[in-house]
Amino acid sequence: MGNDAQPQTFVQKRVASIDALRGFDMFWIAGGERIIHAIYQVWPGAATRALDTQFEHVAWQGFRFYDLIFALFVFMMGVVLPFSLTRRMEKGANRGQLYRHVVQRFLTLFLFGLIYNGLLDFNIHQLRIPGVLQRIAICYFFAALVMMNTSIRGQAIVAGSILIVYWLIIKLVPVPGIGTAVLTPEHNLAGYIDHLIIPLKFCCYPGGDNEGLISNLPAISTCLLGVLAGHWLRSGKFTPNRKALGLAAAGVACLFVGWVWSFNFPIIKNIWSSTFVLWAGGWSLLLLALFYWIIDVKGYQRWSFYFKVIGMNSITIYMVDRFFDFGIITKVFLHGLMPVFGHLQPLVWSVSVIFTGWLFLYFLYRQKIFLRV
Repeated sequence: MGNDAQPQTFVQKRVASIDALRGFDMFWIAGGERIIHAIYQVWPGAATRALDTQFEHVAWQGFRFYDLIFALFVFMMGVVLPFSLTRRMEKGANRGQLYRHVVQRFLTLFLFGLIYNGLLDFNIHQLRIPGVLQRIAICYFFAALVMMNTSIRGQAIVAGSILIVYWLIIKLVPVPGIGTAVLTPEHNLAGYIDHLIIPLKFCCYPGGDNEGLISNLPAISTCLLGVLAGHWLRSGKFTPNRKALGLAAAGVACLFVGWVWSFNFPIIKNIWSSTFVLWAGGWSLLLLALFYWIIDVKGYQRWSFYFKVIGMNSITIYMVDRFFDFGIITKVFLHGLMPVFGHLQPLVWSVSVIFTGWLFLYFLYRQKIFLRV
């Protein structure tokens, strides 16, 4: 696939930490943040307020934990790519079959994104085209093509070049009537292009779209950063401890470069700035290093089973949570008991609803039913 050759001593096996970290990430996407909000509601105070704030998106410039969630999922999709495409090759798939698989997965993810946005309501004139799954589909498609046609070094060059080119575009291309290098929510090049091409009613905020057009470019670099991490984990040249250390070192390096660069190009999730890629990528690498070291290197896996169940059906819970309220089932069992919990009711309810959703995924896990997009 154009990648540097892997040593013959490499033993193909599932890296448990990948599923666990993906599940940890999806836990928050599927409503885990409601538990944090409930904690603040039950025990209001400075500490719980600070925690609660981390589960709200920054309005524009800056970074909180909740801003990491989407980027981490894109990153983890990239981590899986070297494993999944290589596994298909080992099963006998030729290059043409791999391309068909990539195109099919792109179209399926994009379609799921449109369904998530309300395609089946058949209000086509109201349908929002961009979205989370649409961005994931685009990142997957281009990252897979880059991976299949370049070496590992080439993939790193492409990822870095995209970040530099995006920075230059945002800084140097003038916005009509505004000027160059303007980075406010209402006036910026990414938002201008969104307004120029996407009708305003399809946008998420007054300045453009959270998953807008040109901001897909740096998001591809987020995915490629995950691809590079996946290559590192697959490598048979290094010990597991060395791999964990390498991931952590790369994470620190990304954070440092992102921080320095942010004095010129701020960290802004809504336009997926190049510094946001590095800052979120740095934390993603550190989390992957931590999960990999604890689960795969040290062998402490039992605690991660809860997240593993989520991670192995991540798209399933994302789609189901959009159209089905697990609170309906939870209410059947708890509606008579809730008064017993007094002021703890918001917290008990949030935990119970999340657990109900997990039981649904656990049933699928036991039946070996996994949505493979």
